[in-house]
Formats: sequence, structure tokens, C-alpha cells
Amino acid sequence: MKKMLFGFIMVSVVLISGCVQQSVQGDLSAEQHQQRAEQSAKIHTRLAAEYYYRGQYKVSIEEVKEALRANSSYAPAYNVFGLIYMSLHENDLAQKNFEQALKFSPKDPEIHNNYGWFLCQRMPERMDRAIEHFMTALKDRLYSAPERSYTNAGVCELKRNSYSAASEYFKRALLIDSTYSAAVIGLIEVDFRSGNVMEAKAKLSRYMQNSTPTPQSLWLAIQIEREIGDHYAEDSFAYQLRKRFPESIEASALREGRLK
Repeated sequence: MKKMLFGFIMVSVVLISGCVQQSVQGDLSAEQHQQRAEQSAKIHTRLAAEYYYRGQYKVSIEEVKEALRANSSYAPAYNVFGLIYMSLHENDLAQKNFEQALKFSPKDPEIHNNYGWFLCQRMPERMDRAIEHFMTALKDRLYSAPERSYTNAGVCELKRNSYSAASEYFKRALLIDSTYSAAVIGLIEVDFRSGNVMEAKAKLSRYMQNSTPTPQSLWLAIQIEREIGDHYAEDSFAYQLRKRFPESIEASALREGRLK
């Protein structure tokens, strides 16, 4: 009888343990499924970003959709969507996606930086809010590009002719990276916009002797030479801008005969 009872207990233990093992395996399977979905969303978002930077917006949109099919709450995918729609001048969709990105990742510095840039460029009436987003990005000590948010804040202050505030932000960016070209150009533009045209020209000449031209530096050079009245130098910089950066915002502004 004892032998039979022992056997019953052993069978019961085996059955119970089998149920536990199946449950654990089920949990692991769900966890693995989630990991695969997360990885798929990440891969498609990276591809979307690459296509976005190449200007292949249609393909980029498809990649973002694939990312969100894998994980509908993946914040970086909404962030890329926001950038795409910003480039396509679909401002309502851009804003909606940036806000969705922040809903799922409210402290992400990259999203705050990009949303701030969108507000700065497309909604000047919300400039204060744009600056707040840049400052929120900078609160994250692990943020890999704080010089960019400081510079973006400087550019936004320049847009509303706040030269002192703009200069301070550019200087903070250069304390982090003394070679960050956008901040260097920003400080020179502060001089130019403040009326110190010849000083701006001298600083820009020194910069361009030691640095590879950018659309921003060439565009500023064009504006300075136009102000001075040196049409030969202006044409030379305009030629370089069209040749080197034909798809840039600055080249587009040049073709359309408008200031940026």
C-alpha cells in the first residue's frame, strides 16, 4: 500500500511539475516574441532613418509602418515619422507623430530635440515651447549630442532677433565641442545680424580656411558679400553652394531668390 501511495505522489509531482514547466515555457515564448517584435521595430526604424536622410521619403514611410506593425508603441518610429512629415511640410502630421513619440517615451532627449526644432521652424508663435524642449533634452546626462540642442536653441533665438540669448547658447555648445561648425557659424551670424558685417566676414574667412564648407557657411558667405556689395565673391560662393549641395535648403533658397 505504501508503495502504491508513493507511486501516486510521484506521479502527482511529475504532473504538477510538468504544468509549471509548460507555463514557464509559455512565458518565455511570450517574452521571446516581444523581444523579436522590439528588434524588428528597431531594425525597420533604423532603415527608415537611413532612407529619410537620403531623401527617400516614400521608402522611409514604409519602413516606419513596418516598425509600428511590429511594435505600435515604439517611440523612435514615431520620431522618424515626425521628421519625415516635417520635411514633407505636413505640419499637422509631423506634430501628431512627435507628440505620440513623447507619449511613449516622455524623457527621450532626441525626441525633445527634434520636436523643439519642428516648433522652431514651423510654429514660430511657439518658440518658447521649442526652447523648453531643447532644455528638457539637455537634462539627460546621457544625451549624446547636447551641443546640437544648445545650437538649435541659438538658431531659434536668432529667428526672433534675440542676439544675446542666441550668442549664449552657441557659446555653450562650443564649450562642449569647440569645433561644432553649426555653433561657430551661429556666432558669426550673430555678428552679421547685429551689424558687424566686416567682423563677420573676417571670422567666416578664417573659419573657411580651416574647415570644409557647409551649406550654412556658404549661405552666410553669400549674404555677407551681398551686404558688402562684392558681387564677384557672392557669385563664387553661390556657385560653390549649387555645385556642392544642390539639394540643400540653402541651395533651394538661392534658386528661388529668397533669404532663408
